[in-house]
Amino acid sequence: MYRITKEFHFSASHQLCGLSDDHPCARLHGHNYIVEVELSSDTLDENGFVLDYRALAPLKKYIDEELDHRHLNDVFGHDMVTSERLAKDLYDWCRARWDQVSALRISETPKTWAEYRP
Repeated sequence: MYRITKEFHFSASHQLCGLSDDHPCARLHGHNYIVEVELSSDTLDENGFVLDYRALAPLKKYIDEELDHRHLNDVFGHDMVTSERLAKDLYDWCRARWDQVSALRISETPKTWAEYRP
C-alpha cells in the first residue's frame, strides 16, 4: 500500500456551547489549525503517484475561502464544532473529490490531534 499526506493550515474561532460554564472551551476562542489529508492506493498512476499533490489545490482553496479566519460554528451551522467533527466533515469533503483519501487528521494545538479514518 502506498500512502501520501499533505498538510494545510488555517486560523479560525469556535465555541463549544454545550459545555459547563467553567470549561475553557465553552468560551469563544481560536486555534491555528493544521489539517493533514492522507491518500492511499495499492497502485501508482502512470506518473508514479498515488495522486499528484497539485490535484489537492481545491482543498487549499476551500480552506482559504471557507474556513480561514472564520467562526466555525457559523460555517458548519452548529454549536459543537469539535476537532473530531471537523476531521469527519473535511474527510467527507475530500473523499467526495478523491477516491484515494483514506484519513484526515486535524490539530488545534501542537500537542493534540483528532483523526477520522473509516
